[in-house]
Amino acid sequence: MKKSIIKELANVELKNPILIEGFPGLGMVGRIATKYLAKQLKAQKLAILHSPHFPYHVLVNKKGGARLLRGEFYFWKNESGENDLIFLTGDSQAQTIEGQFEVANCILDFAEKKKVKTIITIGGYRNEVEGTPNVVAVSTSPILFERALKAKAVSSEAGTPIVGTAGLLLGLAKFRKIDALCLLGETRGYLPDPKTAKSVIEILQRILNVTVDLNGLDEEIERSKEIVGRMLDIEKRRVKYVQKMRRIEDERITYIS
Repeated sequence: MKKSIIKELANVELKNPILIEGFPGLGMVGRIATKYLAKQLKAQKLAILHSPHFPYHVLVNKKGGARLLRGEFYFWKNESGENDLIFLTGDSQAQTIEGQFEVANCILDFAEKKKVKTIITIGGYRNEVEGTPNVVAVSTSPILFERALKAKAVSSEAGTPIVGTAGLLLGLAKFRKIDALCLLGETRGYLPDPKTAKSVIEILQRILNVTVDLNGLDEEIERSKEIVGRMLDIEKRRVKYVQKMRRIEDERITYIS
C-alpha cells in the first residue's frame, strides 16, 4: 500500500449529506462524540479508509484475529430532515505532516464523490475545566459560524492553531468549495473526556436539528469522574510523600551543619 485508499462497502444515494469527522485527539473528544452519534442513530457502515500513514501495527481482537488501523465511514438517512449524515472516525490519525495532508485530501475526494457540501470536524481544545465545558467554533462559512453561535458555541481567540485532521479538513475544504465548521470542546486532554463530548453533541443537535438519547454518555461521565478522583488521590499522596521526604532531608542538613 503506497497511498491512502477508501473501499466502499455500500452503494447508497444520500440526500445533501453532511460529513462529520471525529478522529482520536485531545481527550478523544472527536472520536467519542462521533462514535456515540453514529451508534445512537443506528448509522450503517459505508466505507473503510486504509492508509500507510497510520501507525505501523495491527489491532488484535479477542478471537486472536488482527487488522490494520483504519478509518470508518458510516451513513444515516434522515427521513424527516434536509440532510443525511456521514460519520467518519477511526483508530488513529496520520503520523507525519505529509501523511496528514494526504489522508485529508483522500477524505475530501470521497466527500466530493458523495456530493458533500458541508463538513463538521470535532476535536479537543486544551483548557482547565471545572464546570460545563465550552465548545469553540471556527468556520470557513459566516453562515455556518452564525448557526454554531446560535447553538451556543463560542468564538475562538485569534491565532488559535487547530492541528491534525480536524484543522486540515477545515482549511483544505475551502479549495473544494465545501463549507466547513470545526467544533472544539474544552478538555484537560490527558484522559478520554465523555463530558466534553456531550457538550459537543448538544451543540451538534441544535445545528443539525437531530436529537439523540444522552443517558449512555452520562454513565460514561460518572465512570470518568471515578477514574479522575482516583488519580487525584494518588497525586495527593505523591505530593505528601515528596513533602515528607523534603522535610526529612532538611532536618538532616540542619543537623550536619
